[in-house]
Amino acid sequence: MHIDLDRHSGRTLTEQIRTAIIDRIQSGLLQEGEKLPSVRSFSSQLEVSQMTVFHAYELLELDGMIERVHGKGTFVRSQSARLPFQDQRSAKPSMDWQNRVADYLPRVQYWRMMMQTPLLDVAKLTMAALHDSLIPADWISRQLAHYAQEDHTLLTEYGPIQGDSKLREAVLPYFREKSINVTASEIMILNGSQQGIDLVASTFIGPGDCVVLEEPVYPCTIDVFRKRGATIYTVPIDDEGMCVDQLAALCDTRPPKLIYTNPTYQNPTGTVMSARRRAQLLELAQSYHSIILEDDATSDLYFGDPPPPPIKSLDKYGHVIYLKGISKMISPGCRIGFLIADGTFIARLIGAKGISDLGTPLITQKALLPFFMSSQLKKHLPFLREKLKQRRNLVLRTLHKLAPAGVNWSKPDGGLSIWVTLPATMNAEELHTYAMKEGISFLPGHVCFPVQQQYHHFRICFSYLDEPLLEQAVTTLCRVLREFVQSNRHSQQVISM
Repeated sequence: MHIDLDRHSGRTLTEQIRTAIIDRIQSGLLQEGEKLPSVRSFSSQLEVSQMTVFHAYELLELDGMIERVHGKGTFVRSQSARLPFQDQRSAKPSMDWQNRVADYLPRVQYWRMMMQTPLLDVAKLTMAALHDSLIPADWISRQLAHYAQEDHTLLTEYGPIQGDSKLREAVLPYFREKSINVTASEIMILNGSQQGIDLVASTFIGPGDCVVLEEPVYPCTIDVFRKRGATIYTVPIDDEGMCVDQLAALCDTRPPKLIYTNPTYQNPTGTVMSARRRAQLLELAQSYHSIILEDDATSDLYFGDPPPPPIKSLDKYGHVIYLKGISKMISPGCRIGFLIADGTFIARLIGAKGISDLGTPLITQKALLPFFMSSQLKKHLPFLREKLKQRRNLVLRTLHKLAPAGVNWSKPDGGLSIWVTLPATMNAEELHTYAMKEGISFLPGHVCFPVQQQYHHFRICFSYLDEPLLEQAVTTLCRVLREFVQSNRHSQQVISM
C-alpha cells in the first residue's frame, strides 16, 4: 500500500497515515476483512518509526475502522452491509497475491458510490445529472445519425487532439456572452470537464505541491489531487463562497501552486461566490503567482437573476484555467467539455491530452456542433431552467413540510442540488444505511471534506428523477429522517442518564 507522506505539512505523519487508510477503506480499495501490513513492515515501507504506524493503527481502531487480532494481525473491520459486487467474487479462485502489488490510488469515493447504487433498486437522489425528459436526446440522436451517414471518416479517423476546429469556433459567441474574450486557439475540447481537472493536475501538480480546495468540495477533485501527491489545504465557504480572507492568511505561510474553485452553484452546497470575492481571489492568485482552476458546471442553470460573470472574464494575465462542462445542461452521455487557457498553458495542456487519450471522439463533437451554431441552445436553456426550478421548489416544499426540527438545508438559486445539515452529533453515513433499506440514496457529505471530515451533512439532487418519483423519494427520506433523529435523541438521553 503506497501512501504519499508530506514531511513538511502541518499535519503529523500519524494523522496522514490514518487519513489515507480511512480514505481507502471508505472508497472500497481496502475491503472488509483485508489484512493490513504489520507495524514493522509498514514502517519500513513508509520510512517512519514503528511508533508512528502503531499510533496510527491505534487511532484507526478507535475510529472503528480496523481491528487487531492477537497473533494474527490487523484487519479492516467487518461492516454490516457488503456491496453486492463483492459477494459475487467469493466462488472465484484466490487472487490474494494482488494484495502485495502496490497501487497509487489514494481514494476513489465516486467509484464506490456509483458501484453501489446501480446494483440496487433505489431512487437516486445521489445523481447530479438530468432526467431523460430534460435532455434533447431525440435531437442529438438525429445529429449523430446524420453525421455518421454523411461522413464516414468521423468513425474511421482520429480527430485533432485540441478538438474539432468548427466546434471551437462555434462556441466563441457562447463564451463571449459570459464576457470571456477568447479565441478558438485558446480552447480545448475534453471528454467531460472531469478530464480537465485530471489534465491540469497531471500537468502542473506533483508530490508536495500546495493545492487549496474549498471545503466542502466536489469529491472527485480530492481524488485527483491526492493521486498526484499534492499537499491539500482547505478554505471554508460561506454564503458568499470561498472565504478569501482565510485564503489570504494561508497564502502568507504556504503560497498555493493551484486554487480550485467551483464558484457558481457550488457542488455540493449550491452557494454562489460574490463578484467582490471573485475579484479578490484573482488578485490573490496574481500576487502569489498561483493558478486558479475555475470549474463551471452549472452557471447556465439559474432560477432568477444570472450569477456574476466567471472569474476568467476578469483574467488579464493567464492565471485562470476555465472548465465548462455541458453534461449538466445538454447531455452527460456525450461527455463533452471545454477548457480555456492562455499563454503557454494551453499548449502544455494539449500535450497532456495527447498523452491521455489522443483526442475526443469527433462524432460526438459534430453531433453537438449544430446546438451552438443554431438557436437550439437558446431555446433549450429557458425550458431547462424552468423545469429544474419546479423540481427544486417541490423538494423545498416537501422538506419544509415534513423534515424534523433541527435539520437545515440550503435554498439554492440555481444548479442541481441541495445541501442538508443534520445536528452535529448525527452521522449522515449511518442515515444513508437506513435510507438505502427504504430505497433512497443520497451523497453522504463526509466524502466532500478533504482533511477533517464532517459526518453531519449530505447532498440530495433534484434533477435526476421525474417529479412524481422525486416527491415520493423526498417524502420517504423525510420519514427516515424523523425516525433517525428520534432514535439518535433517545440514544443520547440513555447515555446521559
